[in-house]
Amino acid sequence: MIGQRKNILKLDWVIIVIYFLLLGFGIGNILSSSISGEEINILDFSTLYSKQFFYALISVFIGFLAISIEVKFYERFSSIFYLISLVVLICLFFFGKRVNGALSWFPIGGFNLQPSEFVKITVALAVSKYISDFQTDLKYPKDQLKLFLIILIPIVIIVFQNDTGSSIVFLSLFFVLYREGISQNYVKSIFSIIILSILSLKISASIISGIIISIIILYFLFKKKVRNKIFKIISLTSLCLITCFGTIFVYENILKNHQKNYIKVWLNLEKDPKKIKQMEKTILYNLNESKKAISSGGLIGKGYLKGTRTMGNFVPAQHSDYIFSTVGEEWGFLGSVFIILLYTILIIRIIYLSENQKNKFSRVYGYCTASILFIHFLINIGMVLGLTPTIGIPLPFLSYGGSSLIAFTLLLSIFLRLDGNKKNEW
Repeated sequence: MIGQRKNILKLDWVIIVIYFLLLGFGIGNILSSSISGEEINILDFSTLYSKQFFYALISVFIGFLAISIEVKFYERFSSIFYLISLVVLICLFFFGKRVNGALSWFPIGGFNLQPSEFVKITVALAVSKYISDFQTDLKYPKDQLKLFLIILIPIVIIVFQNDTGSSIVFLSLFFVLYREGISQNYVKSIFSIIILSILSLKISASIISGIIISIIILYFLFKKKVRNKIFKIISLTSLCLITCFGTIFVYENILKNHQKNYIKVWLNLEKDPKKIKQMEKTILYNLNESKKAISSGGLIGKGYLKGTRTMGNFVPAQHSDYIFSTVGEEWGFLGSVFIILLYTILIIRIIYLSENQKNKFSRVYGYCTASILFIHFLINIGMVLGLTPTIGIPLPFLSYGGSSLIAFTLLLSIFLRLDGNKKNEW
């Protein structure tokens, strides 16, 4: 018992306090966004806020268990957890339930379990295990390829299940690889591909590829003392053509209509007035109502349970993907800034603690945790404000959903356990 008390006291209480603040704020705003003026009954488990309160209790309990487990357990069994999670993902093709077009759920009684939320944890553990292995050297292409496969395999499976939002989250782990010394060329390549893809859709694949190829040729013609100049020109031009025209092919032949519409809205690609009006009634309606709710809050907000747009259910999915619009309307600019500061402090705190880890596995897992939380935070709030495409991923600890809340709590609790052991020998 004394040993357990010492371990509890070693936990980082800054993270714990922020976690409970976000958790409480989330339950309160889910209540606000789901009652629509009805009488509040916390014991009625048919309501969203009661279910979320129940999920919160389960999350805290599971978090406590995760903190109580022997610290070496996570590193020792990380590969097994990863393989099991892949099997579970594959089982969705046979036993899964399709919700909003995504084959991402297992129906268990009255509860829907979303495995992809938990796969983020197993991938983070597997990446941490592989990088921390003394036989791994990220300077070698063979080791880099194995690491990329660990991340890309679940992405491919999830993409085929039509859950694009969840698959994008895994790409945040490349921030971790950059921290661990992987070549900057990979990071430059990723950003270059993203920029080329956007420009190809926004302008023209032919025009953009022509401009870039011309720049590549001129650069190497005037650049002296470059080895394998012809090979580099051919390689870069080929990659440029594949990226530009491959983007158009994927957009026109592989993406679903609703995914195309999200991109059209984000990049303002649609020019047909009739189709624009149709989109205003669907995708743009959600975004516009979200913006109206946030802007109506002003500086200090309309007050808790007093948001007219929130109570009137003007914003679809306001309890889940668009929960931040409730914050903006009822708590105003100051309340929104407060929530953003909580996430910012949480992520910076995790990175700070990760840098102080004596064990490489703990450090890498800490960066994985920070990266996953950051990408969710960035995309969700950006989506609500119209700065990023609508891809439907939750805001950690605030959005409604049992799977996401339990998974985020478990992700954070494992890091707390690893960090609490940093002064001990492994």
